[in-house]
Formats: sequence, structure tokens, C-alpha cells
Amino acid sequence: QLQLVESGGGLVQPGGSLKLSCAASDFTVVYYAIVWFRQAPGKEREGVSCIKYNDDTTHYVNSVKGRFTISKDKNTVFLQMNSLEPEDTAVYYCAADLRGCGDYDPIGVAYWGRGTQVTVST
Repeated sequence: QLQLVESGGGLVQPGGSLKLSCAASDFTVVYYAIVWFRQAPGKEREGVSCIKYNDDTTHYVNSVKGRFTISKDKNTVFLQMNSLEPEDTAVYYCAADLRGCGDYDPIGVAYWGRGTQVTVST
């Protein structure tokens, strides 16, 4: 069973940056797309960005394009978040999805991490 562990969250001022990491437990991560979701209080979980391990295809939702960058190195996926806004405040989860990138449907995700809190505030 693939395990995912997020890290790198924290408190940052508007306009600041954070880099999240999602560490996968074993090499089987190569069969998946790794998707970053986020969930703000009182809101539904929404997809943010995705990378396919087998061909490095990446995808971003419009609200983060030009600000967030997804990348990977061995068994770890990173989400570099720049120009952060208060609206980016949420718990960020990484997930492993066999369906690839772009759908951002949390139903049917194979594996979830436990999440890391990102707070953008003065």
C-alpha cells in the first residue's frame, strides 16, 4: 500500500512563498499521477496541481497558474508556491491517482496523505 507524507506547510505573509513536499513510500509511485488538493474551512476539497510520473506531464488550475510550480525528484513531489494570497489558506493534501491529471475528482483517488496546513496571513 502506497503511503504519502506531506510536509512544508506553515504560516506565511501575503506575497510570501512556501515549498510543500509529498514523500512516497516506495517505487510504485511511478504508476500514478500525484495530485495536490486543498481544502479550506467550510469549503469542498479542490484540486490544485498534478504531475504524471511516467511522462512528467503537469497541470495547474487557473487560480494558481503562474504562481505554483509542481516538480518531482525520485519518490518526492514538490509544490513551490509563490505570491501566496490569503485565499490560498487551506490544508494541502497530496494524492495518488491512477486516472492521470486534469480531472481533480477526489472520489476514486487511490491514496491520500494526511495533509499539511498552509496559512497566509498578516
